[in-house]
Amino acid sequence: MTTFRSDIPARLDRLPWSAWHWRVVIALGVSWLLDGLEVTVVGSLGPALQRDDTLGLTAAQIGWAASAYIGGAVLGALFFGRLADRLGRKRMFLVTLVVYLIATVATAFSWDILSFALCRFLTGFGIGGEYAAINSAIDELIPARLRGTVDLAINGTFWIGAALGAGLSIILLHPGWVGAAWGWRIAFGLGGVLGVAILLVRRHLPESPRWLLTHGRVEEAEAVVREIEREVGVSDTGHKTLDMRALRTVSWREVIHVLAVRHRSRAILGLTLMAAQAFFYNAIFFTYALMLTRFYDIPEQRVGYYIFPFAIGNFLGPLILGRLFDAVGRRAMIAITYSVSGTLLILTAYAFYRGWLSAASQTVCWSVIFFVASAAASSAYLTVSEVFPLEMRAISISLFYAAGTALGGFAGPPLYGAMIEGGSRGGLFAAYVLAGVLMCAAALVAWKLGVNAERRPLEEVCPPLGMERT
Repeated sequence: MTTFRSDIPARLDRLPWSAWHWRVVIALGVSWLLDGLEVTVVGSLGPALQRDDTLGLTAAQIGWAASAYIGGAVLGALFFGRLADRLGRKRMFLVTLVVYLIATVATAFSWDILSFALCRFLTGFGIGGEYAAINSAIDELIPARLRGTVDLAINGTFWIGAALGAGLSIILLHPGWVGAAWGWRIAFGLGGVLGVAILLVRRHLPESPRWLLTHGRVEEAEAVVREIEREVGVSDTGHKTLDMRALRTVSWREVIHVLAVRHRSRAILGLTLMAAQAFFYNAIFFTYALMLTRFYDIPEQRVGYYIFPFAIGNFLGPLILGRLFDAVGRRAMIAITYSVSGTLLILTAYAFYRGWLSAASQTVCWSVIFFVASAAASSAYLTVSEVFPLEMRAISISLFYAAGTALGGFAGPPLYGAMIEGGSRGGLFAAYVLAGVLMCAAALVAWKLGVNAERRPLEEVCPPLGMERT
């Protein structure tokens, strides 16, 4: 296949921050907000869903429904991730949003545990696909000098969705306003309304010029970049060029070879970071509301008030600490945030076991912990999206998200749900300690195997496969 030369990556990286970048961030980054909304709505509504006038679920069944959501996200990431590399980022971030929209509305009409779990699975299927297409597109469009800051801030918007979910639960579960019997159905229906609004905005975003280059569509990529430059107000040329060949498809054999042989240490790093943060987050957050009601006797309609400070800490962490991942560096900041959050969780777990905490102080402790842990978790997604070749970026994100979530997230919610249902502080203490130890172990791996990707173009962090073949 013919070799071509292009300066498009350099032109994208040298663009000044503009309204166009804000539009990309808002339209694509909202996928994290949707995930936060979905997870928090279920977490906040968990106690209400155990009532006889709703679905009458047990704590363990709510945990399994959460695992169905995670399982759907894993399969969705794998399915749509491969398609995002073959068919384009834009097609997939439109399709996955439609899947989410339909599934979350269908959840509002579920009638028992099976229908509820199926709808949660399909909702996760759409959200999982979002991660692969969205993270690929964002990294390929954001200037290299700001990639870490922007990625972490976008990941933090998960917690804006969490706050929205908490607010919805307060309003919709209040017996004087809507009430639990219908409030939980309305909550899922409103997620569909938000999805429609986002879909209208995304239709106007361009395809990733870097993806177009890898598929030999050089003229289309040039046209997209010229339009972006026109809107931003930049027109000069003379940037660094690269020579590469188009690779429209990358075989599974080559994907496996790149991950298992050529970049084995990066694969170990990505898997470790994803698995540790998935267990840390999913196991705790999916059962947060159940813990408040069981151990601290918080009424179900007031659970949302305790979600707010927790969500604020999680949102502010990546927003405030994110710039340090570009200024100080990836390796140091990942190791620091993972080890600090793991250590703090172990200490807080001991205080909980000893009965030293109230509902308020427990919430304050976890808000502080997850201020740091949120930046750590976001850096895991940043890492797996920037350290592998462009032609297989989406499927790499999918594979590590799937593997990490399956290892760290799938077993967590039902395990913790069963422990809460049994009323065992000792069991929860052991489980929290396990999560903290895993985070500290991941910090050691990050320090040993971390990649110094800060402020470097994607093509320099990991050359595209097409560049290696020229």
